[in-house]
Amino acid sequence: MRKIASNDELMTTRQAGEALGVAVRTVQLWVESGVLPAWRTAGGHRRIARSAVEKLMAERSQVIEHAPAPVEPDGGGEPGKRALRLLVVEDDPDLLRLFSLTVEGWDFPVEFSAASNGFEGLVRIGQLRPDMVITDLNMPGMDGFQMIRSLKKPGSGFDDLAVIAVTALSKGDIADRGGLPSDVTVFQKPVPFGEIEVMARAQRLRAVGQAIGR
Repeated sequence: MRKIASNDELMTTRQAGEALGVAVRTVQLWVESGVLPAWRTAGGHRRIARSAVEKLMAERSQVIEHAPAPVEPDGGGEPGKRALRLLVVEDDPDLLRLFSLTVEGWDFPVEFSAASNGFEGLVRIGQLRPDMVITDLNMPGMDGFQMIRSLKKPGSGFDDLAVIAVTALSKGDIADRGGLPSDVTVFQKPVPFGEIEVMARAQRLRAVGQAIGR
């Protein structure tokens, strides 16, 4: 275990969650995926350096600051008008812009957010809890494979999140890199926007139904 200068510099996952404004399970997901470095005590409890939490807060602020604004509002809190919360994780700015322009043309409300790699994607997912994530697989830093596997790990709290992977990789390439969970939909590029719109519409209806049922 790495030595820390002072116990005052350590935080529990609950303290880190309160500082970051997310649930404890989200902090645990970030720890398990490497987004947030942590240590385990002899009793198995996670401890996180305050400096690491502050660094993530600063990085998250940059992600939020440079993210596109939502395409449409969420209907003023009325369940039937609830917007689909959609996150696109893509490192190609031109393709990301094309996604944004395409979503603007959909005839149902969408809150569109973006991230440029898996690290930023996990940060945005923890903050926004989207209904659907569309992600590239080949990206710098943390790629789509790592991000998806972190999300789909049993007990992650996000294992039932709707995920679509859009990639230039072949089925063989994906298999060679360990494959993807069976509930992840995979499309080859060019992006099949029509099929994605159908899936997004269905996912929004499910989200609306869940909101009405609460």
